[in-house]
Amino acid sequence: MKLPIVDHPTAAHDYIADDERSQWHDKALWFIRSKRDKQAHDVPEWEYLRTVASQIKTHTIANLGRYLAEFEKNATALGAIVHWAADGDEHNAIVLGILRRHETHRIVKSKSMLTEECGLNHYLENNGIDVVDTDLGERIVQLREETPSHIVLPAIHIKKEEVGETFHEHLGTDKGASDPQYLTEAARGHLRGKFLSGEVGITGVNFAIAETGGFVVCTNEGNADLGVSLPPVHIACMGIEKLVPRFEDLAVFTRLLARSATGQPITSYTSHFHGPRDQNSELHIVLVDNGRSRLRESKAFRDALHCIRCGACMNTCPVYRRSGGHSYQATVPGPIGSILSPIRDAKNYKSLPFACSLCGSCTDVCPVKIPLHHQLLAWRKELVGKRLVSFGKRLSMKGASVLFCYPILFATAGKIGRTGLKWAPRWMTHNRFNKWTIARELPEPPAESFRAWYHRNRKG
Repeated sequence: MKLPIVDHPTAAHDYIADDERSQWHDKALWFIRSKRDKQAHDVPEWEYLRTVASQIKTHTIANLGRYLAEFEKNATALGAIVHWAADGDEHNAIVLGILRRHETHRIVKSKSMLTEECGLNHYLENNGIDVVDTDLGERIVQLREETPSHIVLPAIHIKKEEVGETFHEHLGTDKGASDPQYLTEAARGHLRGKFLSGEVGITGVNFAIAETGGFVVCTNEGNADLGVSLPPVHIACMGIEKLVPRFEDLAVFTRLLARSATGQPITSYTSHFHGPRDQNSELHIVLVDNGRSRLRESKAFRDALHCIRCGACMNTCPVYRRSGGHSYQATVPGPIGSILSPIRDAKNYKSLPFACSLCGSCTDVCPVKIPLHHQLLAWRKELVGKRLVSFGKRLSMKGASVLFCYPILFATAGKIGRTGLKWAPRWMTHNRFNKWTIARELPEPPAESFRAWYHRNRKG
């Protein structure tokens, strides 16, 4: 299927125009970023943990084939059935095949960005399977027929009043109700029935351990545990980069994940799975590539496979916080998504690496030290080389290059700019032809240039 080309500024326009929502979204995510900072400061060895986590990931990705084979061997020895999927279509077909063998029509699913990436929900629904997302945020966006806007906080873009409207329409709650406790209890009652009627449970995988053949699922609601404890069949969908070599490596990542994601010391539920529950149950593990091997071969972007999907880069990114996750039109938005999406389709996602101020905040908070802003800058160079940057942008960059090469020309342009900022009427800069000034205010012009200040204060 041919995807529409994503233009981030256009997609973000309506969200930015709603100033109240944009400001509220910004503050909500910065609050989580602040909690992350407090947790990080409370761990004296925080930077050491980040370094070790990065080293573990680098080692694992370099030896990925060996560790995948070890994981399959040990998981099979525990009684799990391991499947291999080259891409999203094969992953979906494998899952559907398992469901049909068990004559399943109802599944309960916990949060999984991999299944979002593969489009599993729509695929199963088109094949007559009732899919219920049991994470509260995921269920809210599912009822609203939306996609998650954040990989950890899927409904962060929705206000409680809007949740109340959605629940009134679909769950029959009181009209106009917006009390969080009332809405949460309504959702709990609604989902409890879905859990009891579910025939197969599907989860994602946060970490898998090659040494043991087991894997870990981290949640705050316990929905993954309940979703796979009642049905006799558990399907775990896992990107091949989720491996760590040894069981002792797991402790490094569990200390980093929750603190980076939501500012908690640990997730409420850190659930370990080692083989099927009992002799009457089945555990299927679907290992998915879907472009990860190709990414592994890229020297410039290989480190993106270190990502543990904590969402910290989104919580700190000034562009993401103000423009919302849906403006990226990708399964994984924000800085890490702006690296991963063009790898899969550079033409369709060519605008995303430019949705970045290169402030470096994403790199500062990444728990596995992915050099995110450096990779985004590298993507810009790649896109220019592929001639996927618009003519207008290429022309303006050529002009800037000339401007920076000639000091007299640069000084003259600066003087014209300062004068223009001081005297030009607003309509000359803020109009429908200048998209850059949407939701931006121009700075107050300085009284003099830095060059003039330096000449007056430092010369000699």
